[in-house]
Amino acid sequence: MARTHVVLLGPPGAGKGTQAKQIVDKYGLTHLSTGDILRDEVARATDLGKTAKEFMNRGDLVPDQLIIDMIRGRIEAADAGFLLDGFPRTTAQAEALGRFATIDVVLNIGLARDEVVRRLTSRRVCKGCGEIYNLTFNLAEGETTCAKCGGELYQRDDDKTDVIANRYDIYERSTAPLIDYYKRQGVLRTLDGLAGSEKVFSEIIDILTA
Repeated sequence: MARTHVVLLGPPGAGKGTQAKQIVDKYGLTHLSTGDILRDEVARATDLGKTAKEFMNRGDLVPDQLIIDMIRGRIEAADAGFLLDGFPRTTAQAEALGRFATIDVVLNIGLARDEVVRRLTSRRVCKGCGEIYNLTFNLAEGETTCAKCGGELYQRDDDKTDVIANRYDIYERSTAPLIDYYKRQGVLRTLDGLAGSEKVFSEIIDILTA
């Protein structure tokens, strides 16, 4: 595999989590998710984690530079390569990343706003065990109980139509310049999120081994 420094982009509901797991499992890359890294740094009470927690306790966003410092340490330790998921989110973050890491390819899973809304408003979660279902993929119409534990299925507040639509709009506004940035660098590859997870992963394999 020639391409081992990978960035994964895509709107909510595009299937990034599924693809990230398959890519990491197949190629042995280190999966770098900003949310996971932040939680880990805070839990281990590192210097960076303590500083980040001060912002979080005040309800403030963790500054870019703190996130970048956390990411940098993980990238330097990722001998077999890495997959960045959830970072960068802006052109400024991408420029900062470029100062200490070379990106081989940016995989952008495209999905239209109406499909994102349809997928995420169809999501249901078990109150008992937390298992996630979707009316589109694996839950029969009218089914209200979890197949694993029998718990009640419900729709989370952040899976309501207006919330999802707003999340997509925010993603579009912040990410469109980032997509243009990587396109100008010649490393952007866009995949059709409607193609299905198996087809998308097959195309990703072709891109990573090209």
